[in-house]
Amino acid sequence: MLKLSVAVRKLILSFTTSLGLLATPAIAQDREVPYWASIRASELNMRVGPSADYKIVWVYHRKGLPVKVVRVVEGWRLIEDPDGARGWVVARLLDPDRGAIVTGDGLAAIREEPDEASTLRWNAEPGVVGKLGDCEDGWCEIDIDGHQGWIRENRLWGVGKP
Repeated sequence: MLKLSVAVRKLILSFTTSLGLLATPAIAQDREVPYWASIRASELNMRVGPSADYKIVWVYHRKGLPVKVVRVVEGWRLIEDPDGARGWVVARLLDPDRGAIVTGDGLAAIREEPDEASTLRWNAEPGVVGKLGDCEDGWCEIDIDGHQGWIRENRLWGVGKP
């Protein structure tokens, strides 16, 4: 039987503990899919497969655009965008903070409180992207370039269960 000195055993224990701690953040980044995220980068390549070796099929230029993550593979995420397009992106270029995009026809009222009778703050056009806050009773809090208010949940993509 191999006998190790106390110092060598402590060194091995310290090394294996360090390796375990290094692996924890990667494991913590894995989430149950599907989940919502938003684009962190000002430019993001969507590819046909989970590697830089795959062909780029689309380039996003919309920081904050909400996406649905539907699959996770070693540093890559299969996403679905508001138009229903799917492709692979580098995980580090996605933000776990949720965003939302205004959808539907015509202007969407942004109100002071989550109530139709509340003061109108401004109107947002379809395609406007903002940071999503809490949602309650069919209304969602939204921050669009520092302007905050409440919008009907049915006028947003990126809310509810993915």
